[in-house]
Amino acid sequence: MATAAGAQELLYQPGEDPRFNWQSYEDFAATHDLQGQSVTISGPWTAEDEVTFRRTFEYFEAATGARVDYAGSDSFEQQIVIDVNSGSPPDIAVFPQPGLARQLAGQGRLTPLADDTADWLRENYAAGDSWVKLVTFAGPDGQEAVYGFPYKIDVKSLVFYSPENFKALGYEIPRTMEALKALTERMADDGVTPWCIALGSGSATGWPATDWVEDLMLRTQPPEVYDQWVAHEIPFDDPRVVEAVNEFGWFAKTDRFVDGGAGGVGWIDHRDSPQGLFSIPPRCMMMHQASFIGSFFPTGTEFGADVDFFYMPPFETKDLGDPVLGAGTTFTIAHDTPVAEAFLEFLRTPIAHEIWMSQTGFLTPLTTANLDAYGDPTLRGMGEILVNATTFRFDASDLMPGAIGAGAFWTAMVDFVAGQSAEDATGTIEATWEALGR
Repeated sequence: MATAAGAQELLYQPGEDPRFNWQSYEDFAATHDLQGQSVTISGPWTAEDEVTFRRTFEYFEAATGARVDYAGSDSFEQQIVIDVNSGSPPDIAVFPQPGLARQLAGQGRLTPLADDTADWLRENYAAGDSWVKLVTFAGPDGQEAVYGFPYKIDVKSLVFYSPENFKALGYEIPRTMEALKALTERMADDGVTPWCIALGSGSATGWPATDWVEDLMLRTQPPEVYDQWVAHEIPFDDPRVVEAVNEFGWFAKTDRFVDGGAGGVGWIDHRDSPQGLFSIPPRCMMMHQASFIGSFFPTGTEFGADVDFFYMPPFETKDLGDPVLGAGTTFTIAHDTPVAEAFLEFLRTPIAHEIWMSQTGFLTPLTTANLDAYGDPTLRGMGEILVNATTFRFDASDLMPGAIGAGAFWTAMVDFVAGQSAEDATGTIEATWEALGR
């Protein structure tokens, strides 16, 4: 076994912790001797994420003898375009959204991954076909191939709540959307406010509503319709999209369902909104948000005791499985080398996932990774949602043109909660999208 990063430097000594699949590490090391070689990786991770990634790829270095040179940047998406256009790309580029990777693949700037990547993802990732579709792009000749390897995923389909408040009032976790709506009505009848919903976010005001609508699209329509919506193969004001927006309105536009009343939804800052779960008496009982929202909880908040979460449930009557909305990073090869290909092979091993799972900020749909490797119960709970998903779809607004996903969609949702109809709000977005093509 090679030892570029000495075993004494590793976070865990190989074989010492039964949570980890050390056999996958040993098997990989036995077939990859890359002593003296190196690979360059460019990605979006800085600060703590960079530290945890380094602690993970040190196992690749130790197994192969190769050196990894990682450069993280908050401006990755601008930098990678400069690098590829100047003819000096990194060997591996890690994209925070697949849109730019798709664009660069079409320009011939990325190398298709190994031929068996699609089959591997289908067999080893939960909702595997969803991941294959996410990272399949057309090359410069128009032929589609798998260009990306999804790794490090975020989950958005979460509802946060106070276990203490639920217990005190006799509420149970709803397992269907019908039950969630019934619980919402029961809470309002009991004289408590069910939801904190806040769209305020400075110049990005409106974006929290897009996550609501995207989650509800996946719970009212098949994933193929969601894909058509994202690709503008159906108009934004299609009745199926209008239905999802109106489902969001059922929660957000009913005064007694939301903290501050329906009039407050559009202007209350989403970063202040979580305080409503913890105030005495509570200003709300539930909040739909992504996993990042924990950073806005009061200092000292203990997950599992002070706050917990449940999966945003599907409609029992729709028979659409258990869809999950999320985001995540995608590994690609921008300069093909044997070490770059070996690193992508390393990402297939359970150990490449379990080491990061044991730290912070990492979720994976890899079904062969040991859930016990997660560093805390919160991450494990989110990880279980991911491996139980029947469909995964990337955040739609991040895949749409910027003028739509980070513009018209946001402002239209503010107008919608302020009183505009779903038909008019989505019609405005559609008109903007149509104008982009003129």
